[in-house]
Amino acid sequence: MGKASRTKQAPDRRARVAAQREAARRAEQRKRIYLAGGSILAVVVVVVAFVLVKMNSGGSSASNGPTGAALNTLTKKVTTVPQSVLDKVGGGSISSSVFIPSSEIPAASAAGSAYFSKITDAPLTSGGKPEVLYVGAEYCPFCAAQRWSMIVALSRFGTFTGLKTVHSSSIDVDPNTPTWTFYGSKYTSNYINFTAVEETSNVQQGNGYAPLQNPTSAQNALLNKYDPGNPSQGMGGAIPFIDYGNKWVQVGNLSPYGPDLLKGMSWDQVAAALSQSSSKLAQGADGSANYMTAAICQLTNNQPSTACTPAIQSLETKIAST
Repeated sequence: MGKASRTKQAPDRRARVAAQREAARRAEQRKRIYLAGGSILAVVVVVVAFVLVKMNSGGSSASNGPTGAALNTLTKKVTTVPQSVLDKVGGGSISSSVFIPSSEIPAASAAGSAYFSKITDAPLTSGGKPEVLYVGAEYCPFCAAQRWSMIVALSRFGTFTGLKTVHSSSIDVDPNTPTWTFYGSKYTSNYINFTAVEETSNVQQGNGYAPLQNPTSAQNALLNKYDPGNPSQGMGGAIPFIDYGNKWVQVGNLSPYGPDLLKGMSWDQVAAALSQSSSKLAQGADGSANYMTAAICQLTNNQPSTACTPAIQSLETKIAST
């Protein structure tokens, strides 16, 4: 399949994300009215509505993935892919066509294509460290694929706790893609800060999905600037969206990696394939992780050396020329 067919957010899906954001804003406005009025009835209505949502959805996320000790084992496999394997994969099967100059972002975003682009903006930082910002959603199959690569890459600079398995929507393309959620997890690092915004769950609610998190106004400004979509048709940008310290921005999966490569696989099978450098999945997922690592190494002045290896530094040269 071509790059666009793997990474493009179909118009109705992108419109649905925009509608969900608007619905969340309206819900917040209604909540403020309820609180300001101090109405006991309003409080009761809110509580009842919350209970009904929980009853209908069965929780904020749906997953049939590993839990308990099996989850701990799985997490360790994904967060400790050997450096030797990653160095051997290098750029893997990732196509250079996804690396575009920033001047081409508006057209690529309007078309729903994936891209990785060097940008010039004020540094994005938090807590005195470069910040990596991710905006996605649990229902999104492209986000589902991307999280595997993100966990591999980010684990070279810090430590995740509280990661849980979920799957993408059962009614979207590449249904039930095995993945993770960043919602409720924590990431610690001496080198960077990682901020994750999972906008919705994978549980249907009405015509969309149950809301989880809303981007801040500052995060929305970055989305509108570097992932504008097609405003003339009322369509917002695609997800996943990743901003690397305002030095690089990525939207979608780096072709040919995508959720189609995970089709029919279990979480354990994906984890095992990531450590097999010759596997098709490793060539895509680890290759994508290595380009992410290269971008982050540019933010950390190539620290730590265990992440910013000579193999990674060669990829830094490639992305610096975009």
